[in-house]
Amino acid sequence: MTAPAQRQIALLVSVVGAAIVALDGTILLMAQPGMQRDLGASMAQIQWTSTGYLVAVAALLVIAGRLGDRYGHPRLLFVGVLGFGAASAGIALAPGVGWVIVLRAVQGGFAAFLQPATLALLRLAYPADRLGRPIAIRTSAIAVAAGSGPLLGGVLVAHLGWRAVFWVNVPLAFVIAVLALAVRTSAPERANSPRLNLTSAGLMAVALAILVHALADVPARGWTAGPTLLEILAVIGVATVLAWHERRTTHPLVPPAVARSVPVTASMAILLVTAVGLFGALFRATFYLQDVLRLDPLASGLLVLPLTVLMVLGSPAAVAALRRYGARRTAFAGTVLVVVGIAGLSLLGPASTWMAMAAAFAAIGAGFATVMVTATGTVVGDAPPGYAGVVSGLKQTAMNIGPTFGIAVAASATGTAASTMSSTLLILAALAALGLLPASRLPRHPARQEGDDTTAASRPAQAPTPQAAPAQHPNS
Repeated sequence: MTAPAQRQIALLVSVVGAAIVALDGTILLMAQPGMQRDLGASMAQIQWTSTGYLVAVAALLVIAGRLGDRYGHPRLLFVGVLGFGAASAGIALAPGVGWVIVLRAVQGGFAAFLQPATLALLRLAYPADRLGRPIAIRTSAIAVAAGSGPLLGGVLVAHLGWRAVFWVNVPLAFVIAVLALAVRTSAPERANSPRLNLTSAGLMAVALAILVHALADVPARGWTAGPTLLEILAVIGVATVLAWHERRTTHPLVPPAVARSVPVTASMAILLVTAVGLFGALFRATFYLQDVLRLDPLASGLLVLPLTVLMVLGSPAAVAALRRYGARRTAFAGTVLVVVGIAGLSLLGPASTWMAMAAAFAAIGAGFATVMVTATGTVVGDAPPGYAGVVSGLKQTAMNIGPTFGIAVAASATGTAASTMSSTLLILAALAALGLLPASRLPRHPARQEGDDTTAASRPAQAPTPQAAPAQHPNS
């Protein structure tokens, strides 16, 4: 099979693999009420169908990426997607809520194997300076999948029941697994690839699992509750031990080349804080639309639709901006759009027009798409040889912790939805604005594209911008 054909297969696997995880995340929202009634579950048990999944994903993402670097990302993707589909089938057949909780955690574990591999495949299939368009296509696919999840879930639950939303994953997982078998990448150099450091892996898994659990329980317990503070202290303690161990071990889980890469660390920081702002604002605004403005779920969804549309349209536009203006200015502009959009939502009230609301959501969507394309391309493109998986795992970790933290901030606000709408959104806008600092640390100049006459000497040696893409590549 020719190299271009292999690239297209790798792109297809990456896009569909990322989309199935995004779809699963939002389609579940429509299944939970029916699941609670059918299984006689408590609200706490239903919450654990989400929390258990998030904890498993967060704990294993970086470890899965490291295993992919050592044993091959197509192999990890194949195992991950088959396990994801099998767990989905098990949930659809589960006789009780206890089984659902356990199987959701198992599904999260396999999703952790799947997600870094979908991103690392692109780094292996495409040259670093041609990653922009593949990343844009992947970002758009994630936006479409996540945005269509509630609608598809509503239709399935209304006509077939809550179990149908999990059966959807089974054929999709099978298709991805078959496609993964056709992906051919260079075999990992096992002799030069350090073994997985089990101590570091265990410490990181424990720290991330406790952190996600603490954040997920903040809405119920509050930030100052004893259990919350104890868990946060535990995270700090475990993270301190992990940092100490990583500095002294000969085989660190996160290699120094990755940890010391300014573009990689800056990109992950931008993704983290903008995800905090986006998901926190979306959570708070959704309750405002339904509880204060008394809109039904469909009308609320239509008002939020510009966010999804601009994420889809903004991804290719971000690629063009990267080629013309470079990563620093593009990420800066995207972050500003997110901040302006969230701040704009804070000014809205019952008398605001639907066009004003749509404009605010559109600004958030366009800005987040720009940040995603820029930061993801930088993270993956700047990955040292042999470490595409571990940096992809780190990126996915930021994208799991950010939304959890943002929702914790939004959901922990006290008072009525109307009284806390403005203040909460301003706090979230301020948190998203923190992304301007790491954005200023990204490479200033556009990357040289194929066919450019610009010499390598004209670019800063320490600041490659591999994410800027050529006219024909897609992914996020």
